[in-house]
Amino acid sequence: MLIPELSEPNRQALLQAARHAQQMAYAPYSHYQVGAAVLDEQGRTHAGCNVENAAYPEGLCAEAAALAAMVLAGGTHAQAVLVVGSGGNNNIGWTTPCGGCRQKMREFGGPDLPVLTANQDHTGPCYTLSQLLPESFGPDHLGQPAPMHRA
Repeated sequence: MLIPELSEPNRQALLQAARHAQQMAYAPYSHYQVGAAVLDEQGRTHAGCNVENAAYPEGLCAEAAALAAMVLAGGTHAQAVLVVGSGGNNNIGWTTPCGGCRQKMREFGGPDLPVLTANQDHTGPCYTLSQLLPESFGPDHLGQPAPMHRA
């Protein structure tokens, strides 16, 4: 599956927002700060960071926070997601969304949703959601159209 093209201004807006969000992350237990940014159907960028909790693992992932920010702003469809973590250096793999966040992303994006990776210094590989979550279960399986517009 081909990864949809993302304009350079949109890519840079996502990267800047996710890197800033990573700096704001609250990760006193894992010390693994993650930032994420979502581009919505209106071309707006929404960011989120991970927020840990002493009742581990009751924290919030950066991707879930960014999706929640999108929904709060009235967005209904993710056009692209960018995740910034500590990966990509010293033979550590790039940070990609956890399984739960991959499923959350599927609620607001289709199999061709681009998921980009980065760290504070470099950009990493880009995947489609179907590469990260093959044969996914989504709204269409329940006879529901993808949530594109609110009534």
